[in-house]
Amino acid sequence: MTRHPEPATVHVPLGERAYDVRIGPGLIDRAGAEIAPLLRRPRVAIVTDETVAGLHLKRLQAALKAQGILSEALVLPSGESTKSWPHLTACVEWLLEQRIERRDIVVAFGGGVIGDLVGFAAAILRRGVRFVQIPTTLLAQVDSSVGGKTGINSRHGKNLIGAFHQPSLVLADIAVLDTLTPRDFLAGYGEVAKYGLLGDADFFEWLEANAPKLRDDMAARQHAVAHSVAMKAGIVTRDETEQGERALLNLGHTFGHALEAATGYSARLLHGEGVAIGCALAFDLSARMGLCSQEAPSRVLAHLRQMGMPAALRDIPGELPDDAALIGLMGQDKKVVDGQLRFVLARGIGEAFVSDDVRADVLESVLRDAR
Repeated sequence: MTRHPEPATVHVPLGERAYDVRIGPGLIDRAGAEIAPLLRRPRVAIVTDETVAGLHLKRLQAALKAQGILSEALVLPSGESTKSWPHLTACVEWLLEQRIERRDIVVAFGGGVIGDLVGFAAAILRRGVRFVQIPTTLLAQVDSSVGGKTGINSRHGKNLIGAFHQPSLVLADIAVLDTLTPRDFLAGYGEVAKYGLLGDADFFEWLEANAPKLRDDMAARQHAVAHSVAMKAGIVTRDETEQGERALLNLGHTFGHALEAATGYSARLLHGEGVAIGCALAFDLSARMGLCSQEAPSRVLAHLRQMGMPAALRDIPGELPDDAALIGLMGQDKKVVDGQLRFVLARGIGEAFVSDDVRADVLESVLRDAR
């Protein structure tokens, strides 16, 4: 492993709700010093999951204690099914038991599931308490921990219940990513590649050259995470509640969320894998509609294959519903407007835009050929 770089800071300038995203190795061990300036009294409530608690909770609590900050922790089950009403209820009731007040801080310590759930709990507790995100997966560090989208899943689909509630601070300790399985690390990489594909062709080119060494090169990893966060922060600042440009962050997600629903939100398909396949399908769809050259989807596919990631429907183990059923699942997506499916399409790498003008026969041909 290379010499550790100093943490980078990306500022999210949202007026009174502005905050910093700190990105670098060793931030869990510095968490007490990072969080202390936000506290009115020296105590926090931590919500985490079983996997993260087993690996990192003692370190976080020791770092807080070193700064005189007391902490209690609630440990929830790991996995997507935790983003549900019963676990939200348990989380909110526990925070009330801990007598968390509006001026206190709740710490969301985990991947995207914990960040989304705990952020939503913080949004509705006493009509809004402050929270700090300490994301422990690549996916959460580059995507879900930044921007204030919080929520839980419904049997009708993903993230359909939630609120916009910005964190007060995000601490992305990139050294923690060493504890991820190769599959989880790569699933998060699906969201990193997405940033290059939606709005920065130079970044995608950098990834083509450097992404294979993100597991071993801390400086390259920090650049990839910080650049992704800076891109997201810029978009969120311009369009916080997804009235326009922020929808571009959903590149690959209309397909991806339908595939996650089709596989029962199970280990058959992780969120970032669904996004990666969705990006490949979105570029294929764009090329078939004559929006971009065939070279663009070929590059997307080649890069995902180079990284060892799933890139087509046939890469998903087990049976999938037929094309009509998959298109039906896309219709439950939050991005549907007036019953019209909306896709993020591309005129080239780094040139994404939102469209609801997709012919059913072209969409069916894309799905058919991806099998």
